[in-house]
Amino acid sequence: MAIDDSVRPEEPAAGSPDAATAATTPAPRSSTWSALRPLVLRIHFYAGVLVAPLLFIAATTGLLYALSLPAEKVLYSHELTTDAGTSAIPLDTQVTAAREAHPQGTVTAVWPSPEEGATTRVLMQSPEVAEGKELTVFVDPYTGKVRGELETSGDALPIRTWLSGLHSNLQLGESGRIYSEMAASWMWVVALGGLLLWLGRKRASRKALIVPDRSATGRRRTLSWHGSVGLWAVVGLLVLSATGLTWSTYAGANIDKIQTQLGGATPAVAAALDGQDSGGSHQGHGTGHGTTPQQATGPDVGLDKVVEAARAEGVEEQIQITLPSEGQGYVVKERDREFPVHLDSVAVDPADGRVMDTLPFEDYPLLAKLTRFGIDVHMGYTFGLVNQLVLAALAVALMFLVVWGYRMWWLRRPTKERKLSTGRPMPRGAWRKVPVTMLLPLAAVTALVGWFVPLLGFSLLVFLVIDIALGFVARRRAGAQA
Repeated sequence: MAIDDSVRPEEPAAGSPDAATAATTPAPRSSTWSALRPLVLRIHFYAGVLVAPLLFIAATTGLLYALSLPAEKVLYSHELTTDAGTSAIPLDTQVTAAREAHPQGTVTAVWPSPEEGATTRVLMQSPEVAEGKELTVFVDPYTGKVRGELETSGDALPIRTWLSGLHSNLQLGESGRIYSEMAASWMWVVALGGLLLWLGRKRASRKALIVPDRSATGRRRTLSWHGSVGLWAVVGLLVLSATGLTWSTYAGANIDKIQTQLGGATPAVAAALDGQDSGGSHQGHGTGHGTTPQQATGPDVGLDKVVEAARAEGVEEQIQITLPSEGQGYVVKERDREFPVHLDSVAVDPADGRVMDTLPFEDYPLLAKLTRFGIDVHMGYTFGLVNQLVLAALAVALMFLVVWGYRMWWLRRPTKERKLSTGRPMPRGAWRKVPVTMLLPLAAVTALVGWFVPLLGFSLLVFLVIDIALGFVARRRAGAQA
């Protein structure tokens, strides 16, 4: 991804920063690219200059989020781990210990210890925590002693919950989500534009395409690093942009509609005791379990019998148990999202421990699987620590790309006028060079994408209006001077 790709007039003036790089100016390789390149340059330049601050913030907060996954294992090791014992006590006894420690809480879910030395998590809705959050009580599965309690959101512990909110909405609530959606909406546009411009340049060797030119100086050196690093990062940035849009406010709603219409909605195991359907949805940054439904009454076989029934159906890898509400049974799901994933689920009748329904992950529609994989990669789950390190590297790369882009813009400033001036913008009228046979389909695609990704379409329209206004003012000044 790039902000500026050797953007300059056709014939750079003597002594300008572009004169030194004129020899590397790409010659049109085809009539199509020759006509399209000025338009790509102009869009890439303005999108980079205006949206880059949002991308830099998203990269910085994303870096912190990626590092929070391994960090929370260290910061909360007392709550997460315990000395391994010979055998675990009944799960119902562990939950009772959690209830006794927090009698005001209502248990909504239980995550049994997934491995030796790990604690059991008992999730509660409690007045002790903020609305929308849960109180998670960590219980030693061998002794029943409470190791601690933390305010959580889903599987995220406090540090990751806070950083997740910082990344997604800058801790400003729902209104702050506009920033992250704007960044995700434009990232793929800037990344693809930079890729086209970098691939379209003439270079002495193919090595210069993927390896920065260390012998270059000044703006050429910055451009070399900018383009090479952008080439290495472009696939990852496109994935982050696409997956980030899946749970955005406006574009995410359109994605959900299309996914549902194509039969790719995420299914849910049928847990209703009266035969009604149970709804489900995929999970994004920092989501919780929502409002607690009314607790079920009546006969109950207990958690241990429920786990036994689920394991008989093959649901046994890092399970989470959602307690029954009125008219609903137990829901037991696997939550191991590392590749290969284990995400099967079953519904169990609390009265007799009978399995009412099963939902293997392999039965998910293809689009639902891709959505699940994409979100988990974005959140750093799928490949564990490797995934998290790659996310951190992408975040650092994006931060450098933004800095390099602004530096190239600064180096293009007309230094003869004043030292604090900014870089020259691209000449107007680039769209006139595009043939009508190409321009009309391009305009139609742009309108369609702008409707599907509303913040992209709206901001692009605002950019266009501002650009037209600036052009009008420039023509008036030129006429007055003449």
